[in-house]
Amino acid sequence: MSGHSKFANIKHKKEKNDAKRGKIFTVIGREIAVAVKEGGADPANNSKLRDVIAKAKANNMPNDTIERGIKKAAGDVDAVNYVSCTYEGYGPNGTAIIVEALTDNKNRTASNVRNAFTKGKGNVGTTGCVSYMFDQKGQILVDKEEYDTDADEFMMLALDAGAEDFSEEDDSYEILTTPEDFSAVREALEKEGVPMAQAEVTMIPQTYVALTDETDKKMFARILDLLDEDDDVQNVYHNVEEE
Repeated sequence: MSGHSKFANIKHKKEKNDAKRGKIFTVIGREIAVAVKEGGADPANNSKLRDVIAKAKANNMPNDTIERGIKKAAGDVDAVNYVSCTYEGYGPNGTAIIVEALTDNKNRTASNVRNAFTKGKGNVGTTGCVSYMFDQKGQILVDKEEYDTDADEFMMLALDAGAEDFSEEDDSYEILTTPEDFSAVREALEKEGVPMAQAEVTMIPQTYVALTDETDKKMFARILDLLDEDDDVQNVYHNVEEE
């Protein structure tokens, strides 16, 4: 675990997202719509919706925006039907990238994703070509500045709640769960007043790759930027070690 300040990555993403707040709200808005469609508009009876609301709050989405999104998804019979799709591929120097999208037009999304890979000197591969290099985990990150606690006590709290792993970094705590246990662990910590910088089910690379060639770095950044600009793209996971 050491050597990878996951929280630094989150801060980096958040700073980027602060400049593109509209994008992250669009992403979460679609997740709310899908969660409501699948499990109903009452968070008390819909754990997926509760998880999305927690993610929305971690990204400073206003409560009225969240409530509006839920009401719209619940009451609009003409609401857009989003389809979930995943793309896997390779970036420069064989780096691994997974793209998750929610779209109302799979052809458009597939074309945009392929275009992003091509412009960054990468290529989209077949299903399963890189996902075996990642583990799907529930991941909760807590900023030490936001939560003053004894590390051992916090670890016991997390493990008692059902966490699979707990690690301490210089600036943060990381809690990992199985995807199935994520909601229960997140809610148990929430009840104890633990502030979360990030809480979501994610794909964590088993090993990280460092890009040293400047051209490779630029091409990799190009892929990520183009994917980031696409409203259909929800999440992008990769195994490149961030500087």
